[in-house]
Amino acid sequence: MQVTTNPWDDSRVPGGSSGGSASAVSARQCVVSLGSDTGGSVRQPASFCGVVGLKPTYGRVSRFGLMAYASSLDVVGCFGSSVFDTATILSVIAGHDKMDSTSSSHDVPDYRSDLASLSLLESKPLNNVRIGIIQETLGEGVDAGVVSSIRSAASHLEQLGSVVEEVSMPSFSLGLPAYYILASSEASSNLSRYDGIRYGQQVSADDLNEMYGDSRANGLGHEVKMRILMGTYALSAGYYDAYYKRAQQVRTLVKKSFEEALGKYDILISPAAPSAAYKIGEKTNDPLAMYAGDIMTVNVNMAGLPALVVPCGFVEGGSAGLPVGLQMIGSPFSEGSLLRVGHIFEQTLQDLSFVPPLLADG
Repeated sequence: MQVTTNPWDDSRVPGGSSGGSASAVSARQCVVSLGSDTGGSVRQPASFCGVVGLKPTYGRVSRFGLMAYASSLDVVGCFGSSVFDTATILSVIAGHDKMDSTSSSHDVPDYRSDLASLSLLESKPLNNVRIGIIQETLGEGVDAGVVSSIRSAASHLEQLGSVVEEVSMPSFSLGLPAYYILASSEASSNLSRYDGIRYGQQVSADDLNEMYGDSRANGLGHEVKMRILMGTYALSAGYYDAYYKRAQQVRTLVKKSFEEALGKYDILISPAAPSAAYKIGEKTNDPLAMYAGDIMTVNVNMAGLPALVVPCGFVEGGSAGLPVGLQMIGSPFSEGSLLRVGHIFEQTLQDLSFVPPLLADG
């Protein structure tokens, strides 16, 4: 089995689960790529690999052809080495699809139309844009270098004319445990079809139960089986109300919290991950620590909102530092506004190159 590495440091992960797509763009093996984002699987790799990553509004892009993990959370997203490239691919893949009943018929604009070149920008191109920094994403558990990069990015946004203030979202920390209950529950339902008869790898067996067991044992990895078991437990009689129902109630709280914050601010910002890319195998034996890495991103999926990650700085690590991504969160179907702000931010960053050192040197 091959292990995908991070182009910034081949001893580190590219992020998951769409890390291969992010790594390929970062290494300039392709211009753009697709990924699936259920709880941050586009945005975290974008941050780790120093590329642009976009998770669209739920329903903005058809999920037809995507293997379902958690149907109410899954979104097809995209990566690019620039905001313009990311806007280009979104313009192509967005829109209603009769093969996906959850896809939206909301109009698809030309997302590139508002992305002006640097020479055409005003001195304060983000005048009257109100931006809120989510306080709960800059506290305990977040690396100091990441916090410093995000605060520097916020200062840069202020220099561009925007009003930046801190906003408290007390329910933010509740999203992570609720997400893992909901995602695992939906996964246990969605993946039950891989029984070796309708889907999945069929094996020879003497009876039906043995075929089911052997098909799933051989066809599904350890992490997949663990999440299926977690979800089956949460949905079982006697535990449904205690886990799944309460998680859905938390989801409602998270949605309302975002609605209130986005009623005051045009965009909310946070880190895309609490740290830069970590070493391969570093968290293999500590799955809870690995799951905690999604704390910055899962709430966005719970609320069905769009979010854009753009590289904003570096922390120590590797031979030339490791990239950090700034997450910008908007109201439903505000991808155009996010891309515009992200493009201006990207165009006006000075003296920062997000090209991996091996490529820059050669």
